[in-house]
Amino acid sequence: MRQLTTTAGNPIGDNQNSLTAGERGPILMQDYQLIEKLAHQNRERVPERVVHAKGSGAYGTLKITHDISAYTKADIFSKVGKETPLLVRFSTVAGERGAADAERDVRGFAIKFYTKEGNWDLVGNNTPVFFVADPYKFPDFIHTQKRDPRTNLRSNTAMWDFWSLMPESLHQTTILFSDRGLPKSFRHINGYGSHTYSFINKDNERFWVKFHFKTQQGIKTMTNEEAQIIIGQDRESSQRDLFDAIEDKNFPKWNMKIQIMTESEAKDYKYNPFDLTKVWSHKDFPLIDVGILELNKNPNNYFNEIEQSAFSPSNTVPGIGLSPDKMLQARAFSYPDAHRYRIGTHYEMLPVNRPINEVANYYADGSMNFSDIEEKSAVNYEPNSFDGPQENHLYNEPSLEIFGEADRFDRTLNNDHYTQPRELFNLMNKEQKNQLFKNIAASMSGVPSYIIQRQLALYEKVSAEYANGVKAALNV
Repeated sequence: MRQLTTTAGNPIGDNQNSLTAGERGPILMQDYQLIEKLAHQNRERVPERVVHAKGSGAYGTLKITHDISAYTKADIFSKVGKETPLLVRFSTVAGERGAADAERDVRGFAIKFYTKEGNWDLVGNNTPVFFVADPYKFPDFIHTQKRDPRTNLRSNTAMWDFWSLMPESLHQTTILFSDRGLPKSFRHINGYGSHTYSFINKDNERFWVKFHFKTQQGIKTMTNEEAQIIIGQDRESSQRDLFDAIEDKNFPKWNMKIQIMTESEAKDYKYNPFDLTKVWSHKDFPLIDVGILELNKNPNNYFNEIEQSAFSPSNTVPGIGLSPDKMLQARAFSYPDAHRYRIGTHYEMLPVNRPINEVANYYADGSMNFSDIEEKSAVNYEPNSFDGPQENHLYNEPSLEIFGEADRFDRTLNNDHYTQPRELFNLMNKEQKNQLFKNIAASMSGVPSYIIQRQLALYEKVSAEYANGVKAALNV
């Protein structure tokens, strides 16, 4: 057996599980190999985004229609009727910048809210879950979605080899190969924050929160055959649809909703509420209406405003924070690190990324630094005696109680990866199930039989009907 090592040749003992403070606790910065993996991945492509390379975007507003101030002190939600300007970037995940819009893939749904308290970025997808729950596996997963290093072709074998060895991917792959895995356009998808975030109210109480954006245009999808015809005619079908709709003043809208969970409820919930491969039951935590998101202005320059737009879950505002979600915590590092590499050190000085409120910090020099002369001549260290910007402890979040010992916890132990995919499968009608079977079979073309059999064994654990349907579509 060849020993897996770091780039410095140090042997690695566990390449599957991040080092966390307790089984459900946050990741520790001392997990240097996790940071090395993520930082290395961010530098594997030049200059397009490593993931979500093909994107479209537009400006709009969020108008608050319901009072949720009991849960958060964030100014964006401070009163009914308040409107906040925003930018949304839609994208596909796996394809390069030249990929076709009408491909079966997860769709990115990233929002930058320009609030009076700074930019709030909500980086999500059109699915409420993801393929993996630990950032240790994220670079590995993305490698399976990109081109094979030998053939330079997309590899069905790599995808299904990885998925068949990762039961936690069952929930997301069931969505991906369902009818919703191939949307008709960006206007006809839902958006989800996917991760668990935190709300903090004026009394300094913390709540856990999930974000949902329900399309007012309705969910519309395509079959593989319909998509192939569209790709042959227009590789920018979703970009064209979004741009033309806004130009025609047919402004797309989404209803913003949230789910709320208390800290005490989170301790006893039947699933880890910070597991990105799981959803919260709408019965246990009903959707709460918040407002309406509308897109009503196309960018004037695609490169300046969409290609150079940069989103990160680390961009939070008072009243909105992170959670012990392992993937969220890693993305809070990985996203801005990718932007610094791809665009430049001071990427947030670009007009599309710059907040509408005053920016005051001690960052100095580096690429893309085009601040004005007064800012450049200001003191660049802290503490100082020259009236430089200072911290304010009023913005500190309440302490978060941590349980357990620091270790690399095996997330496959005592973790139910089958119930939620089963519940999702059982919600599908006969036509949707048949489409799911057909789509999975088509994507398994050329995949070795032993990998297919391993994946079928996972489907058996979800549902005999699920497994038998895929077998029939494969003629197994």
